[in-house]
Amino acid sequence: MPRGPAAHDETARRLATIWRIEGARIVASLAAMTSDVALAEDVAQEACLEALQAWSREGVPQNPGAWLTTVAKRRAIDSWRRRDALGDRYASLAAELRESDDDDIETIGDEVVRLLFVACHPVLPIDAQCALALKLVDGLSSEQIARLFLVPVATMQQRIVRAKRALLAAAVPFDVPDPHEWRERVAGVLRVIYLIFTEGYVASSGERWMHRELAYEAVRLGRRLAVMLPREPEVHGLLALMELQSSRFAARVAADGSPVLLDDQDRRRWDHAAIARGRSALRRVDALGRGRGAYALQAAIAEQHAIASSVDTTDWSSIVVLYEVLGRVAPSPIVELNRAVAVSMAEGPATALRIVDSLHRAGALATSHLLPSVRAELLARLGRNEEAREEFNRALATVANDAQRSVPLRKARSLARSERVDGGRW
Repeated sequence: MPRGPAAHDETARRLATIWRIEGARIVASLAAMTSDVALAEDVAQEACLEALQAWSREGVPQNPGAWLTTVAKRRAIDSWRRRDALGDRYASLAAELRESDDDDIETIGDEVVRLLFVACHPVLPIDAQCALALKLVDGLSSEQIARLFLVPVATMQQRIVRAKRALLAAAVPFDVPDPHEWRERVAGVLRVIYLIFTEGYVASSGERWMHRELAYEAVRLGRRLAVMLPREPEVHGLLALMELQSSRFAARVAADGSPVLLDDQDRRRWDHAAIARGRSALRRVDALGRGRGAYALQAAIAEQHAIASSVDTTDWSSIVVLYEVLGRVAPSPIVELNRAVAVSMAEGPATALRIVDSLHRAGALATSHLLPSVRAELLARLGRNEEAREEFNRALATVANDAQRSVPLRKARSLARSERVDGGRW
C-alpha cells in the first residue's frame, strides 16, 4: 500500500465516499446512544479524523461504518468520563461496545427516520428544523444548506448551532414520537426529504450536476413515511413528485457528465416504472379526497412532462394553470419563475419576460443563477442576443456547481458566435 501524501489523499477520498453513504446512520446511532445530537455529530467527526490517520497507515477496514461508529462511541464515553458522568450509563455503553460490528450497523437502519423526527421537533422553527436535519441526516455543509435556503452562510451556521442547543435544553428524546404527535412534525420532515432530493437532483455545488445516491435516499425515506402515514395526502404527493422526477435520471447527464436539459433528453431512457409509481402515488392523493397540496401540485406538473412524448406535445396550458394554483397554495419566487417558463411555452416569450422582469425589479432570487438564466433564454428567443449574453454571464457569476456552469457558458458562447456571424444586424 502506498505511504505518505498519496495514501493520505486516497484515504481522504474513500472516507468522503463512505461518509456520504454511512454518515446519517452513524450520527443517528450516536444520537440514539447519547440523546445529544450536537455531541453525536462532534464525536462522529472526531472518529473521521482518527480514521484518516489510521486508515492511511493500515488500510480501510472491511466494515468502515462499524469502525467509525465504534470509535465515535468510545469518544462519547471519554467525553462523559471527562464530565464525571459515568456510573451505570458508562458501564452499559462500554458493554455495548463489545457487541459485533455487524450487529451495530444492522440495528441502525430505522434510526435515520428517527433522527428526522427528532430534528423536526416543534420546539424549533421550521427553517431551523430543516437546516439541522440536512446537516445531520444529509451531511451537507453549512455552505450547501445556505444556498438551498438562499441565506448567508453565517446566518445558516448560527441557525444550526441554536437548533442543537434548543434540542439539548428541551431534553428532546431520541425516538419517533407517538402517532398523535406525527402531524405537528410531518411538515418539517417532508420539507427535509424534499430538500435532500433537491440537492441530489441538482447539486448546489461541486463538480457533479447530480448526486443520485442522495436523491434515491430521499425516495427511500419518502416510501417509509408513506407506510407510517398512509392517510396523509402530502406524504404521497411528495413521493409522487420524487418518483416522477427521478424517472429522468438516466437521460439527464451526458457521457462526459455535462447536464442534458429537458428539451434535449431522450425520453426513451426515462424510467417508466418510476413514472407508473409516481402516477399511482398521485392517484392515492386524490383518492384521500382532501385536495392537492404543494407537493402533489408539483407532482401533477411533473406528470404532465412524464406523459408527453416531447416538449412540443406537452400540455403547457395545463402546466400554467397548475403553477397558478401552486402560487396560491405555496407562493414563492421560484414558483413564479417556473410559471414564467411555462407561460413562455404556452403564450410566448414576451408575456413570460414581463413576469420575470417583475421578479427582477422586486429583487427576488438576487443570489441565484436561476432568474438571469431564464431571462437570458427569453431574451434569446426574442432575438435580443446581446442582452441575453449579458444575462448568461450574470448567471455564470452565481453558479456554484461546476457541471451546471457549462450550460450558461455554452449558451453565452453560442450567442457570441451568432453575433460575430450576423455582426451587421447587431
